[in-house]
Amino acid sequence: MQIFITGTDTDAGKTYVTCRLLEAFKASGRVAVGCKPFCCGSREDVAHLRAAGADGFSMDELNPCWMKIPASPYASSLIENQPIEPDAVLAACVSLRSRAEHILVEGVGGWEVPITEKYTAADFAEHLGWPVVVVVNNKLGALNHTILTVRNIQSRGLTCPGIILNYASAERDAASISNSMILDRMGIPVLGEIMHGETDASELLRAIEQAV
Repeated sequence: MQIFITGTDTDAGKTYVTCRLLEAFKASGRVAVGCKPFCCGSREDVAHLRAAGADGFSMDELNPCWMKIPASPYASSLIENQPIEPDAVLAACVSLRSRAEHILVEGVGGWEVPITEKYTAADFAEHLGWPVVVVVNNKLGALNHTILTVRNIQSRGLTCPGIILNYASAERDAASISNSMILDRMGIPVLGEIMHGETDASELLRAIEQAV
């Protein structure tokens, strides 16, 4: 399985969900890696992906483009005066297929975050061509962000098997309780939910595998 994991915004929980899926792969005895092509600021997310996935992969292999400034990749590249070459980053991610059967590529921020002046994270996902799963921070306002993201994915000719509702907070409200039902009725499949602090994603992994 090779999928691209995006989020409705920068704090949707992409890394948390991706790590739980990688751990589920590892528990089943399968080789899976998590790749974060673009990382800005702290590399902590990459370290988490490396620890959760298969052994034998370096930080640079899992994160071929690291900008030190915590901003969008494009803004960081301007501040650091370091041009980004999307094609080289794409090739580095695709090359992981020779060493891992399952690859989870985590996006940066939300869906349309700029990588260069005329190239976004959505363009990168489109060129990668893999199914796109959306991680949603399940809260008030999630419906708008989710619908816009899924529709843009589909308009690019990409497959969106569904979304994952992530309860980043332990608090529940009317929106977080009803979002799943409303999205499903609007034709956006909900692959599963991850509750606050939940670590076992084995059922979620099975649902994704069936959907893709």
